[in-house]
Formats: sequence, C-alpha cells, structure tokens
Amino acid sequence: MPVSAQNPIVLVGAGNMGGAMLFGWLKNGVSPDTILVIDPAPSDATKGRLAEAGVRHATQAPAGLSASVLFIAVKPQVMDAVLPPLKGLLGPETVVVSVAAGKTLKSIEDALGDAGMVRAMPNTPAMVGRGVTGAFANAKVSAEQKQSVHDLLKVSGPVEWVATEADIDSVTAVSGSGPAYVFYLVECMAEAGRKLGLPADLAMRLARETVAGAGELLHQSPDEAAQLRKNVTSPGGTTAAALSVLMADDAMQPLFDKAIEAARTRAQELGS
Repeated sequence: MPVSAQNPIVLVGAGNMGGAMLFGWLKNGVSPDTILVIDPAPSDATKGRLAEAGVRHATQAPAGLSASVLFIAVKPQVMDAVLPPLKGLLGPETVVVSVAAGKTLKSIEDALGDAGMVRAMPNTPAMVGRGVTGAFANAKVSAEQKQSVHDLLKVSGPVEWVATEADIDSVTAVSGSGPAYVFYLVECMAEAGRKLGLPADLAMRLARETVAGAGELLHQSPDEAAQLRKNVTSPGGTTAAALSVLMADDAMQPLFDKAIEAARTRAQELGS
C-alpha cells in the first residue's frame, strides 16, 4: 500500500523509542503529511516537536484511515489495552510492526486479526541514530513490505533479520537490554577508580569517555572485538593483569551468560 495521508505510517506511542524512530523518519525525508502519531498523553516537549514538524497527532485511532504501516511502540504491560481500538486501522495491505519486548505475534494477531506482522527489537542508542534492531517477519509479510519496514527501522541504525520469532527474545537479551550492561560497566569502572583514590567525578569522566571512545573505535574499525582487545594488551603489562581477572573461568563470561539468560527468560515470561 503506497504511503499517503489516507494510508499513513501510524506510530502508536511517542515515547523514547517511538520518538527516536519518528524523528529519524523525518530526518531521512519521510513527509510529515504521511505520518500519524497516536498517543493519549505525549509530553509537552513531544507535542511541541510534533506541531513544529507538522505531524498529525491523535489521542485515539481515528475512523476512515487504513495504515500502510502500523508501528506499535508502547510498553508490553499496556499492549492488551492498546491493541483492540487499533483494529479499525488495518486494511488488507497493512503491515504491523511491534517493538514491545516479549509480546508474541500470536498475541497481537489475537487482538488485531490476521495480517502481515513484524516483531522488532531496537535499543536506546536509536535515540542518537546509533542503535541496532533485530527483526522477524511472519509469513504474511511480502518482500515489498519487509523492505519498507527495513527502510523505516534502519534510520536508527543497522537492522538484523532473524530466522525465528524465538530469536527475538535472545536479541532482546543481548542488544535490547545491552546498553544498560554497558552503562553499568561505566559505573563499576568509575567506582573501582574511586576506591583507588581518584576523585569520584574524575573517575566517572575517565570511565565514561573510555567506554564511549572504545565504542567509537569498535564502530569505525574493521577489526573484530577480540583483535582490538589484543591490540591494547601488552604481554605482562597492566591490561594483561586486569584481563587475567576478568577472563578467569569463573569471572566475566559465565556472569554474562547468566545475566543474558535471565533477560531472555524474562522476555519469554512477558510474552506468555
């Protein structure tokens, strides 16, 4: 279905993730006339940005429209209440995209009916155009619809399509929740520096800039992460001493295994 004012891209939820996608679309040339935002209570800042951009806003699904793409960007805990009123927006060529963690396509189909659907999991660096999104499309999504969804998702960063819907729960655990793990790493590094006698604010600045810089190097370099690690590590040096602790058999890898498994289990619970 061609995108138009009568067959718009409908974004349900204009919070952090929905807003990041929306303003990414606008930045990349999507006409504001072809977007409709449905949000019962957007922030004043969001309302101002919508008005400035010329994007239509409604507090509930209006009659007389069929969405070309229906993006659902709300928390999984409110999905059961949000979905039924949206059913009237589905036409025969509508593709539905959900970014709600854990919510299965079957649960969405139960509320909206039979349709082409994509389950996607972006992450919060999408807010600065540096996210990554995992996505799965059901068999009813055409090649053209999949490409349209891909183009809309990639404004926030790379899009990785997975083979099964179950893989999305693993994507959620690794990259969806992953930024929090990195932020916590910064906290831990800064606290360790404070305990060595550095002023707390200095330790935090050092840790923050180190992780941000390492991430940018990883982004720009063609080398694998393991090679970049080896490039920093001189035999018998300070980095090697630290890594001998972090890479011990009972240290960082098994801890991450346990943490990411817990995140995937929780994603599965949210969908049940």
